[in-house]
Amino acid sequence: MTKQVLLVLLLTLSSFGIYAQKGSITGNVKDGKTGEALIGASVYVDGTTLGTVTDFDGNYTIPNVPVGTVTVKCSFISYETSSKENVNVAEDNSAVVDFVMGESTVALEDVKVVAKANRESEVVLLLDQKKSVGIKQSIGAQELATQGVSDAAAAASKISGVTKNEGSGDVYVRGLGDRYLSTTMNGLPIPSDDVEKKNIDLNLFGTDIIKNISINKTYSAENYADQSSGNVDIVSKTFSDKISIGLSTKANTNVLKSGIFDNFRTTQNYQDMTLGFYDKPYDTEEAITSQSWSTDKRDFPIGYDFSILAGKKFKLFEKDLSVFATISHENTSSYQEGEYQNFRMNNINNSFNFTEKYGTKINTTGLLNLTLHLNPNHSINLNTLYVHKTKDELYEQGGNGEGFVRDQDPQQEGAFVRDQNLKETILFINQMLGSHKIGDNNKINWAIGFNTVKAEEPNRIRNEVNILDANTVQFAHVGDYQQRKSEQYIEDSEINGYLKDELKLVDTDDRKLKITFGGDFRKKERDFNSLFVGVRAKGTQFQVPSVNDLDDVLLNTSLYGNLNNDLRLRVGKPDLFNATLDVYAGYLNTAFQINKLSGNVGVRYEMDKIEADWDVANYVNLETQTTRIGSISNDYNNVLPALNLKYQLTDKSALRFAFSKTITLPEFKELSPFEYVSPTGRITKGNPNLKNSDDYNFDLKWEMFPTAKQLVSVSAFYKMINDPINLALTRGSSGYFYFANTGDKADVYGLEFETRLALIKAETTGMPELNLILNATKMWFNQDLLEEFQYNNKTETDLQGASDFIMNGTLSFSNRKEKEFKAALSGNYSSDKIYALGAPESFANSATLYNNEIIEKGFVTLDMVISKKLSDRISLKLSGKNLLNPDIEQTQKVDPTSGAPSTNEIVKSYKKGISLSLGVKINL
Repeated sequence: MTKQVLLVLLLTLSSFGIYAQKGSITGNVKDGKTGEALIGASVYVDGTTLGTVTDFDGNYTIPNVPVGTVTVKCSFISYETSSKENVNVAEDNSAVVDFVMGESTVALEDVKVVAKANRESEVVLLLDQKKSVGIKQSIGAQELATQGVSDAAAAASKISGVTKNEGSGDVYVRGLGDRYLSTTMNGLPIPSDDVEKKNIDLNLFGTDIIKNISINKTYSAENYADQSSGNVDIVSKTFSDKISIGLSTKANTNVLKSGIFDNFRTTQNYQDMTLGFYDKPYDTEEAITSQSWSTDKRDFPIGYDFSILAGKKFKLFEKDLSVFATISHENTSSYQEGEYQNFRMNNINNSFNFTEKYGTKINTTGLLNLTLHLNPNHSINLNTLYVHKTKDELYEQGGNGEGFVRDQDPQQEGAFVRDQNLKETILFINQMLGSHKIGDNNKINWAIGFNTVKAEEPNRIRNEVNILDANTVQFAHVGDYQQRKSEQYIEDSEINGYLKDELKLVDTDDRKLKITFGGDFRKKERDFNSLFVGVRAKGTQFQVPSVNDLDDVLLNTSLYGNLNNDLRLRVGKPDLFNATLDVYAGYLNTAFQINKLSGNVGVRYEMDKIEADWDVANYVNLETQTTRIGSISNDYNNVLPALNLKYQLTDKSALRFAFSKTITLPEFKELSPFEYVSPTGRITKGNPNLKNSDDYNFDLKWEMFPTAKQLVSVSAFYKMINDPINLALTRGSSGYFYFANTGDKADVYGLEFETRLALIKAETTGMPELNLILNATKMWFNQDLLEEFQYNNKTETDLQGASDFIMNGTLSFSNRKEKEFKAALSGNYSSDKIYALGAPESFANSATLYNNEIIEKGFVTLDMVISKKLSDRISLKLSGKNLLNPDIEQTQKVDPTSGAPSTNEIVKSYKKGISLSLGVKINL
């Protein structure tokens, strides 16, 4: 099925052919009497559907105009329509057509202009931001190209108060991470590609797919309630009138090191993979003795990517049909060295001062869009997004022979762990959206989506051994699964949709009233199963010369099944988990304008229901003492108000206020009692007793737009989160991580600043331009701790996963010449944040027996992109990411029970390396 989809996309792209020669038309529109720029005037090529609207400065550009002589017209309310005939459009050149508009002296006829604002344009998106009532910020494809951004995650991090975690790839809005965020595509919910997370990895959305990306930091009743920090909406491209091919090569400085590049290691699974598609050769139990436990190698680990996009317009039964398709394929390699430690009750539990991680990531992404314009008032849009992502990860601890694991058999010293895992994810997003204008005052929008996710770990291999000396390795034995192979399969499916009706009741220059009402729904289901097959290998008779000779024992079938204390095969009972989420909601929203005051007030009623049942190891129902089997059925019914107000202080400045109530629902992973073991050995499990959080949000913002491309804004915000959900260390002796409502209330206060400045403003074409984008967010967090989470007199703490200071900056340059040279330097800093809350080991002795919180240390990232247009069709781009290559660290304060001084210990540390890329883009 997946290969058929790729074939369809390739055939679609190849069918578009080579286009005719084209040029463009640019110009300016002014008032004939005052000389002031006219904003929003419609400019179009007569007899075609080509057109646009003017920006803040009255400028416009109509790209991709067929070569020849055309007539250009300009229209604007209360002005005479102006026409310029015999405009000569030459290939790859821009014809300049300016308009000076005179006021109309007669009643205007109805003018039907097929001209839409370019939602990829920085100026148009800033105009949208200026006009919007809520606190919304967007970044479009044009600005992404200027800043050298390659994906949606990097794009989002350019917006004030937003940062991307380089360790996890998560996007944080106002310091709040995955749990408090929602992600949509074209307004519809989309699933995560990682079932461990709520939101999709925005790195998967390359700029070939993105028209623009927006973040709404305030809530509207039209949106789903499960959000607190905001909503990220990715608007996908719907058309391109050219064929573009992109090729690039990539390398990471860690991979290029001597001894790594020529000996780049992979898991055993890598040899059974073709272009990222894995073909499992054995079932898990058979693989114990039929497939090697050793690692493999990859030749020449230089990364690459390839992309192609194309679009075309057709006539279908005299209706306009546009087709757009893009497909990309990427292969990258990574290598990390670091260290890992684990403390229990302030004493060392595990310690590895040398860890290694080899990674190969292969992504294939395809987007197909069909847009049918039935007439100027009715259109239907179809989107299909396909993502195939495979990660091959080899992780080792203690390869230098200096590892330590407390109470391990045969000894604590010389501990070594090897974890080989391949994660394959297939994601399908299918959407149909319709827009229908019924008369001048009524508009109906509807959409329906169907999404599926398959996330598999088909053959995970894990070994835990002890290096006794340079020539002797013995298998570790504490349980029967320290030598194991496992499989894990998760399937998600979801159907969602909405229907909304907009009614204009009043529409005059200084009075407006619009009512929007509608409803939406989600039905999501998850099926999970996991199987462990282990080998019990206890005793000195099972010794091998090195960690690379484990096959000598584990593949020797003669050693299994005997009664002489030989190898014992342990086949565990499968762990099963099934869950459903049903969401049904209706809302009413009223938008108004009275002179300079505008706003919207709305209310939403949402019914959420989560049901789950499971059969998993290590679960005990404390009330019935039943093992393994359990279930939950939780209903969450809420009335959710939302208020957004805007007061226009001047033509260029405004004051905004917003209030809303939202909720934070537990995720499936947070409710599931399944214990997941990470490669490092950290174990995380869900908590079926989790409650949802109620969130109250307040925002106040002042903003000014000095020019079309400039912005200065200051915001203050406050959030109150009742029953906050946090990742914490477990109470008791297990030392696991789990999710819990750790307090009654959490408070978040914040200040936000953003500016966009033209340090050097280009007055005319060919003059250089230097722009600065700078934003910073400062936050203060506080949450109380329930008594069972208090330790060492600690009764309150910060919010888990939240940074209290974020800063983003981009300095971009363009020479604005025909063969343009562009450069952008982007930096980001996010401060320390709590990875997991601490907890007492013993409630009775919480003053002395406890584990402190784990802190993720803040760091600075710096990226640079340089591009050069060699001709009208060919351009080059050189990029360097993570140029400072900082240490990415987690630390934990250790208070020795012996009374020795406290220390801050590094519990996890590594460097990602610098990523370099050189690419070429060809426009056919």
